[in-house]
Amino acid sequence: MEQQGVVKRRLAVLVGCNYPDTRNELHGCVNDVLAMKETLLTRFGFKQEDMEVLTDEPESKLKPTGANIKAALSRMVEKARNGTGDVLFFHYSGHGTRIPSVKPAHPFRQDEAIVPCDFNLITDVDFRELVNQLPKGTSFTMISDSCHSGGLIDKEKEQIGPFSSGNKSLEMETTTTTTLRTLPFKEVLDHLSSLTGILTSDIGTHLLELFGVDAGLKFRLPTIDLMDLLEKLTLRERHVDSGILLSGCQADETSADVGGEGGKAYGAFSNAIQTVLKENGGGALKNKELVLMAREVLEKLGFQQHPCLYCSDQNAESTFLSQP
Repeated sequence: MEQQGVVKRRLAVLVGCNYPDTRNELHGCVNDVLAMKETLLTRFGFKQEDMEVLTDEPESKLKPTGANIKAALSRMVEKARNGTGDVLFFHYSGHGTRIPSVKPAHPFRQDEAIVPCDFNLITDVDFRELVNQLPKGTSFTMISDSCHSGGLIDKEKEQIGPFSSGNKSLEMETTTTTTLRTLPFKEVLDHLSSLTGILTSDIGTHLLELFGVDAGLKFRLPTIDLMDLLEKLTLRERHVDSGILLSGCQADETSADVGGEGGKAYGAFSNAIQTVLKENGGGALKNKELVLMAREVLEKLGFQQHPCLYCSDQNAESTFLSQP
């Protein structure tokens, strides 16, 4: 419950990774976060000083490495206050990937991760642990405009899930130039192997060699400790209810990076969110409404990616970013 007379703080971390001058280059990710920054300022009551923007543009002072992204998220959580209803927001536009699960109970399962500019993967377990650190009454909303983004907050309840079964490929009915925001596991592994010089298919070995204590939680803990942690996370229900994930697609789908080469580039999902917000005027939208409307926009434009929503029943019906 919000304390009487206390104003909610609205805090944001916005990350755009275009991977310039690499074989994995995208074009619309920085544009996505700049557009979202403007929307937060003009529509949702965020303040400039309460936002951190990390991009990999040449002039950027704070690059979106794995360590920098996690540090920015930790700073945001530390600023949140207990019982005040503070609103925390994380927007990520960039590549996503799927990695073999390290959970013994799911040997053939794949887990979701985002790909910072230095390939220091941030996984669903990292985001779950972050949500578990939130002060009581604080919300954490995450938009991930990346491939395989469904389920990026581990153990979060699925509200709007898979459209249909089976692997998907992106097929466009338009002539717009598109790139997929996905890095297959083999490409991630090959890149990390080229940096470490170690011949192993265990991605955790490479990440620990390169990043040490800055590697993701999933790779730093022994399997038995990780399973114990995941069990504890599942039991901490009050924290499960604090996370809200709006994913650009299902876990087995890809998300589109649109345009470039002279035109303004953007992420298909980020653009759909902006379109829905503009078409709705200044009115507030529930999280569930926003995701369903974004699906409709993408379908009309010919994209075969299906945004999903993961959160508690209560947060599915809550207003997106607690719009004033």
